[in-house]
Order: sequence, then structure tokens, then C-alpha cells
Amino acid sequence: MDDQNKNLLLATALSFLVILTWFILFPPPEPEPRQTDVVEQSNAGTTAPTVPAGDATDSATPLQADLDATATSIESAPRVSIDTPRLQGSISLIGGRIDDLKLKDYRTSLSEGAPIVTMLSPQGTNDAYYAFQGWAAGAGIDASAVPGPDTVWSATGAGQLTADTPVTLTWDNGAGQVFTRMIAVDDSYMFSLTQSVRNDGEAAVTVAPYGMIVQHTEPDDLENFFILHEGAVAIADGELIETDWSEIAEAPLNPTWGRQAIVNENVTSGWIGFTDHFWQAILIPGEGEIFEQALTYDARSEIYRAVTRMPAQTVAAGGSATMTTKFFAGAKEWATLRAYESQGVSKFIDSIDWGWFFFLTKPIFWLLHNLNNLIGNMGWAIIGLTLIIKAILFPLAYKSYVSMAKMKELQPQMEKLKADSGDDRQKLQQGMMELYKREKVNPAAGCLPILLQIPIFFSLYKVIFVTIELRHAHFFGPFQDLSAPDPTSLMNLFGLLPFAAPEPGSLLALIFIGILPLLLGISMWLQQKLNPAPTDPTQQMIFAWMPWVFMFMLGGFASGLVVYWIANNTITFTQQYLIMRSQGYKPDVFGNIKGGLSRKTKSEKK
Repeated sequence: MDDQNKNLLLATALSFLVILTWFILFPPPEPEPRQTDVVEQSNAGTTAPTVPAGDATDSATPLQADLDATATSIESAPRVSIDTPRLQGSISLIGGRIDDLKLKDYRTSLSEGAPIVTMLSPQGTNDAYYAFQGWAAGAGIDASAVPGPDTVWSATGAGQLTADTPVTLTWDNGAGQVFTRMIAVDDSYMFSLTQSVRNDGEAAVTVAPYGMIVQHTEPDDLENFFILHEGAVAIADGELIETDWSEIAEAPLNPTWGRQAIVNENVTSGWIGFTDHFWQAILIPGEGEIFEQALTYDARSEIYRAVTRMPAQTVAAGGSATMTTKFFAGAKEWATLRAYESQGVSKFIDSIDWGWFFFLTKPIFWLLHNLNNLIGNMGWAIIGLTLIIKAILFPLAYKSYVSMAKMKELQPQMEKLKADSGDDRQKLQQGMMELYKREKVNPAAGCLPILLQIPIFFSLYKVIFVTIELRHAHFFGPFQDLSAPDPTSLMNLFGLLPFAAPEPGSLLALIFIGILPLLLGISMWLQQKLNPAPTDPTQQMIFAWMPWVFMFMLGGFASGLVVYWIANNTITFTQQYLIMRSQGYKPDVFGNIKGGLSRKTKSEKK
């Protein structure tokens, strides 16, 4: 086996192996939450920072309150409508919950008449998911005298929440305290909530503001795919913390919070919430405010909660207290998150799951995003990205292909060494090494560009899978969603026959591949034909099958990734052909194709 074929076979086989065993070689990182150790708390005698000193009831903990208002009362509650350029829905006046929210810019599918995406749903509906703010009672005030999830608020103002008109909710507890909540929203996905309490009573009261996102049961539409994080996501003083749903459900019992909880205390900058494939709901306390993050789970009702709790405030008689927080509910759009990050939301871009290869996925997406903005077509942007990547790697590729051309020139001398060495493999290896050193040829140079493509390939795969910008991104003709597999199929001759293609992911879809995987196989096959087939029968068989194995294996991948692979193969073929020609070696592509077909015919006759 000549060294060139060895290198190519090694690189191709390694690429194949890495694709098949990706989840083994690169498992998702184990999260490292800054979890408060319950045992150490108990031994040290510490209490949650928002609980007023000397209050034995710990009533400033919001989760001590009853959070389960009846579904009937929620459904019949009066509401304030929400209507902005990108959002529609309503706020329930029971609890002041933001629990009815839809995203105008996104539909559930590409089908005609598909409904717009539902972001939040009220209690009592399937997969209930909502957010609200409140005050926890401390010294001088009873728990029933602070607003909670069942409080019935009164709305003042325009009666509709828009990007230009905020809504103010008011509740008088009848005991001397008046609570107000002003809710504003921008023209995208960010709500601003300003909570105030005015103490008209005769004595001071202590209250602690909090925010909460509630998810009833684990979401129904989880992807459950190993390269995607779904569950809780948080930034705590610059540290990214990702927690799966199962980890929340398995958290230890926290006596301070009254249920299973993962707690981060004394956070000065950050946010917390729940995220899935493309959407997220995030609580964002004011910058510089000390707060506590918590993820809790109630096993009896199967309810998950993300909570931010601020320090308790003592409001003197005749005084008032105010707290402003933000709440994000919407799509994980790179440009939108980046804009909010520039406005002070710490590391908001990292709510997108960039993965271990973030140092590659982030710049690859940035480049792809800007190319798409420039070209206006994501498919052509992927091809443009491939051109740029190949241009960056060109110096290395040039050196590699020059080395390969020189290896071709040395072929007669290598054959002579083999003949002279006979069965003495040690003598052959020594002779080969001396030949390489004398001619300044690196036999391993040929596989290095292929190996470098592996992390780039997986980084692009990650980008295409996790970023919403690739969702329903069109190319041309039938390719209207580059994040989905090729919708065409050999079964109906790529749409020429009057019946539907097999369902993606089915066995028939794997067998009757689309036009893009077919082009991928052809491009790999042509790339092989730049070099004569190896003389060893085993090598011949492996090389003959390799393109078609890859063709079927990648047939179920996102079509955007297959477009990248086709473009990469085409550019590689062109580069290698031109560079080898410039070094005096003329690849006989058609001759190699003809030779391969003739050998196949002879073997069949035998």
C-alpha cells in the first residue's frame, strides 16, 4: 500500500469513525452549578439572606406561599391584552401573571396556515408555562398582606400593553400598604417590571421582592438530543450554568426553600430561566443588585420553578420601596440577544448553546449570519462560508497537495525500493524514510487538511442545529428549511411523481435519499478519482464503498450541512487538481474512472 493511499484511507476512516462516535468522544460537559450545600448551611446555622433576622417563620421565602391557584380562577380572570410588533397575548390580573404570549414572527411549521408559536401558556392548559413577580412577607406584615400568585390586581392606564403604552397594576391590602406594578415592553421580547410598595401604616414592614418562572411538568416538545441543552440556564457573576430538567428533579431537599432546590447565593450580576431549542424565558434582576438564584422542583405537582429573590427591604411608616427587574420571553435570536447584552445583560449571547467548540461555533455563526445579511439567502451564505474557510486553510492545503504531487513523482523510486527490499520490511521502511528526507517530502501532509475539517464540520453542525436563524431558512426550490433533512426523495423521483416523499427519519427516507445526499456521494467519488485506485483489492473495495456509505449516512443530516459538505468537496477537488497540475503532475480523472469501471467489469466476468 503506497503512503498516499494510506494517508487518504486513514483520514477518511477517521472522519467516518468520529461522525459515528461523536457523542462518545465529545459528551456534553457535566454542569457545575454553584449549589449551596444544605448540610453545611444547617451546621453553620445560616439562613437565606432575604429572611429578616430573628424571623422564625422564614416567611420571606416566596416558596412558602401557596403557588397553586385553581385553574378555574385563572381561566376566568380578567386580562390586559399585549400587542407589540413581535408579541401578542395577555396578562392575567390574578397574580399579575404574564401567562399568555405568542411570537408573531414565527410559525410552528412551513405548512400553509400553521399557527404562530406559543411562548407562554396559563395554568390549566397543557404544558402550562408562565411568569410573575411578587413580594415575600417579612417582619411586621402577614403573608396574606403581600401580593402573590393569587392576588387580584386592578389595572390602570390604557388597558393594553404595547411598546409605547405601559400598564400599571395596583393592589391595596387593606392593612395600610399599597402595592403597584408597572409593566412595560419594548418592540422585541424584553419586559420591564417596576414593583413598588407604599407603607401608609403606622409601623415599619419588611418585604422581599422576587420573580418566578413556572413550568408545569417537563415540556412536551423536548428534542432530547445530546448536542442541545434543554432545561435551566443561568449566568452567576460571569459563570455560565446549564442544568438539565432531570438534575433539577433530582436536587436535594432544601429546608430554607421548603422543597428540592439548587441555590446560588449572593449573586451580583446575572440572570436565570428556562430554555429549549429556540425559545427561552429569563428573569433578569437589576444590574448591581445582590440576589439569590434558585431552581426548585415540587415532586407532588411536578412543577419546576426558576426564582430570583432580592434582599428584604424595611419600609418605614410613610415610606416606600421600589425594585425594577426585567423579563425576557422570546426567540434566541443572535442579534437580539447581542443588543440586550450591549445594554447590560451579562453574557446574554451565551444563552445559546454554543457547546464545547464555542471558540469555533461563535465565529462561524457570526460569519454565516453576516454573509446571510449580505447575500439574502442562507444556502448561498453556507457556500460563501465554505469558500472563506477553504481560503483560510489554503496555505496548508497547498503545502499538502504539493507534497502529494511530489509523492506521485517518487512513485517509480518507491516501487524500485519495494523490489530491492523484497520481504525485508525494515529495510523498506528505512529506505522510504531516507527517500522522504532527501526529497523533502512529508508523507503525512496529505491527511492533515482532512483532519482539520472534522472540528469545523461538527461546529457547523452545531450552528445549524441550535441557532434559530437556520430554522426555516430557505435555499431554493424544495429546500425551504436548511435545518431539516433534504425533503426530496428518489422514491418520487425528486418530486416528479405525484406522491409524497417518505417521512424524515423513517427507514424509507434513509434508503430513498434526496438529491443533496446523492450529489454529496458523487462529489466524494469524483474527488477519489484524482488518484489512481490502489492495487490492493481490499483497499479498492474500501475506497469504492466509502463515498456511498457517507452518502447514506449523511442523508438524514440537516440539508444545510450537506450543502456545506458538497461545496467543500467541490472546492477541494478544484484546488487539488490545479495545484497538482502546477507541480507537473496531471491527474487523469477520466482515465481513473474508466479504469475503475473496466476493473469492475473484469471482476464481474470472472
